[in-house]
Amino acid sequence: MSEPYADFDGKPLADRAAALDSADELAEVRARFVLDDTVYLDGNSLGALPRSVPGRVEDVVRRQWGSLRIRSWDESGWWTAPERIGDRIAPLVGAAPGQIVVGDSTSVNVFKAVVGAVRLAGGGTEGLEEGAGVRAAAGVRDEILVDATTFPTDGYIAASAARLTGCTLRPVAPEEVPDALSGRTAAVLLNHVDYRTGRLHDLPALTAAIREAGAVSIWDLCHSAGALPVGLDEHGVDLAVGCTYKYLNGGPGSPAYLYVRREHQARFDSPLPGWNSHADPFGMTPDHVPASGALRGRVGTPDILSMLALEAALEVWDDVSIEAVRAKSLALTDFFLECVAAYVPGGAVESVTPAGHGERGSQVALRCADAGGVMRRLIERGVIGDFREPDILRFGFTPLYVGFGDVERAAGVLGGLF
Repeated sequence: MSEPYADFDGKPLADRAAALDSADELAEVRARFVLDDTVYLDGNSLGALPRSVPGRVEDVVRRQWGSLRIRSWDESGWWTAPERIGDRIAPLVGAAPGQIVVGDSTSVNVFKAVVGAVRLAGGGTEGLEEGAGVRAAAGVRDEILVDATTFPTDGYIAASAARLTGCTLRPVAPEEVPDALSGRTAAVLLNHVDYRTGRLHDLPALTAAIREAGAVSIWDLCHSAGALPVGLDEHGVDLAVGCTYKYLNGGPGSPAYLYVRREHQARFDSPLPGWNSHADPFGMTPDHVPASGALRGRVGTPDILSMLALEAALEVWDDVSIEAVRAKSLALTDFFLECVAAYVPGGAVESVTPAGHGERGSQVALRCADAGGVMRRLIERGVIGDFREPDILRFGFTPLYVGFGDVERAAGVLGGLF
């Protein structure tokens, strides 16, 4: 375990937890959230409420909407919120300003990204009446690779995008992508962290392989943004999407975001060209002329109430480095696995999360019999995680507000159930 999380070998686990919490450089950030005496390990589904959000939402409703009304589009900055908040997210995923736009759901942004990726690659047979014969003769890129272990919606959206663009969809395991790539590959949609197991996939190497093959990479960052460094710019990612209600703590249903690498923005052709992505949105012209830059990812009127709640939530990141978050995340998950090994009877649970730091996100998934029932009993005893079919207990570790004492308590309660 690396600094500042030094070893305390020989001490009881509860004592070690207290010592680690005392040395935690992120401990003061916990006070920025509304928490209670439960152990909340479900931030990989819904982040806790930042204290700054209720007052900001009240201001948006009472003053900006209630008093300023339509003037708030200009005077309160409503109109520029999608790109302004995108720039707040950018440092957390390793992106320079001007490449992220906030709005719509993750599913909608996945659709924009996959269809946009095929078009960037010059692939598919969209608009070609001759269809398969033409693409075969011309060597058109007509295949989309999708993570075979992906969150179901990504798969559904990718299948729809494939039908729309005239591509075939090929599910593959992320580690098999380099061998699956070919001259037919137009786009590849992958999850950075597996939502079931917490496995962290090798974004740098896979992105490089996709680019070498002439295809376009799309990464789903839902389970990594706000939990670990991503490095979108550094590693040459083409397109990325992500939600904001997990480790970014934006609130239930908070708007998602779309990253379009700067070099692609002039050619990014969104399949949803709404009036908000028009170069002159108030010109009301019959033909769509796309705006410059990441604004091409906008569609309709921004969802202001949830968007500005998200903006307030992102203030918890002031003076917090994503590298410090990653160091604590690994320390927390290491300590949890150690406590589970000490407190839970042998054979009762099995970790399906990789042990190696390079392959682990910020969650631990344990397989056990009657996992649904076990999670219900954990929740009754004040430890909040979640359950995934058929036999997975998921525990998400949000370093901004989860402490080592929480981890030791959670493992102790779990052990008491067997």
